Amino acid sequence: MNHMAVFIAVIGLSAFGFYIGRSRSIKTVDGEIRKLNSMPGYYGMFVALWCGLPALAIFSLWMVFESSVIMSLVASGLPPDIQSLPKEQLSLIMNDIRNIADGIAVSEKRDIYLLSAAEHVNRLKFTGVLALGVLVVSVCTTCLSLSMKHIKPNMRARVNVEKTIQALMILCSTIAIFTTIGIVLSVLFEAIRFFQQVAFTDFIFGLHWSPQMAIRADQVGAAGSFGMIPLLTGTLMISAIAMLVAVPVGLMSAIYMSEYAADKVRTVVKPVLEILAGIPTVVYGFFAALTVAPFIKDLGGNVGLDISSESALAAGMVMGIMIIPFVSSLSDDVINAVPQSLRDASLGVGATQSETIIRVVLPAALPGIVGSILLGVSRAVGETMIVVMAAGLTANLTANPLQAVTTFTVQIVTLLIGDQEFDSPKTLAAFALGLVLFVMTLILNIVALYVVRKYREQYE
Repeated sequence: MNHMAVFIAVIGLSAFGFYIGRSRSIKTVDGEIRKLNSMPGYYGMFVALWCGLPALAIFSLWMVFESSVIMSLVASGLPPDIQSLPKEQLSLIMNDIRNIADGIAVSEKRDIYLLSAAEHVNRLKFTGVLALGVLVVSVCTTCLSLSMKHIKPNMRARVNVEKTIQALMILCSTIAIFTTIGIVLSVLFEAIRFFQQVAFTDFIFGLHWSPQMAIRADQVGAAGSFGMIPLLTGTLMISAIAMLVAVPVGLMSAIYMSEYAADKVRTVVKPVLEILAGIPTVVYGFFAALTVAPFIKDLGGNVGLDISSESALAAGMVMGIMIIPFVSSLSDDVINAVPQSLRDASLGVGATQSETIIRVVLPAALPGIVGSILLGVSRAVGETMIVVMAAGLTANLTANPLQAVTTFTVQIVTLLIGDQEFDSPKTLAAFALGLVLFVMTLILNIVALYVVRKYREQYE
């Protein structure tokens, strides 16, 4: 038995509860559904919810705490000389035990205690899953029998079900809010540690980025440079190029599909455009590195321009192609949502179709269009693979899109590759860059909300 089998058992029992709850409600009125306070489906949903929710709560808690509980039990059974090791070394040993138990690594003959501990881990996992399965099935059957006793014709099943679903929605919203707060605080605390070692002004206004820290104090370049301006200019440049490609093409495609294209054309063109959103970014990176970048370099060489083999222009153009479906699909949906009565009224007073689109349809759809553009900007700012493969890793402070640049996300990945100690400025710089990205995204959202609210006041 594994966790998936337990989960399927909970779902199956909930479905069974729905069936017998619905059947029980119909039997209580001898088939005369009109005598029920709610439709039979609500009675079935009531039983299914109270059958499955407690079991799913137990299942979720076990999935969260299973690893820590098992590893704590295993650690308490290790030899005393192993338990007395420093925390860092003990953590490495526990990680080896976990890898051996999962089949990722193989223990050497001299590490007999590792193999024994790994076997203990597997035994505890098996026992835990069995105990979880018994507990979950017991809870399901108990809640099923208790909820069946509440099935009566005058029971307000619909109200109870809707209140339960509303409570679940509130719970999910609360989890999302606390998750966001946790992410922000985790990044913020690590960024504060970074600013305790590197001056805030040096990071914000510094013009040179070289985070390589020397191992010895007498080594050349022992003090790294952590000025983020080259990364900021590279991020903004590539994002601007991407949006210069994506916004016109995406918006014009949306206008054509919603206002001019026939239904047969629309059913073909829109899915083809949306295929671009499903292509992995690494494929776009290959396309940029092997096709677009050499083409731009050769084209520039023909007219006497010195273009780098890795340039912001190549990365931005390919990134713009990737973002086109985000802008076009969302803009097409919001344009189609504009009431037809607005179009008819504009055409009725003598406006042409193009005038109607420019003066009526697009202003009415502006909030959704701004949202699609904002999504595209956020996608461009957070892209990594295309920049790595087409724009490079060099932090150049330049406004020339024909030169190699890098972005925040690329440097974050570079700084956190490999085994890192989270007490050096080099590693902590990644959290400072993440904090800057968060602030940039927040500013974008504030600006978008301001634009939408200002327009809505004028329109309404």
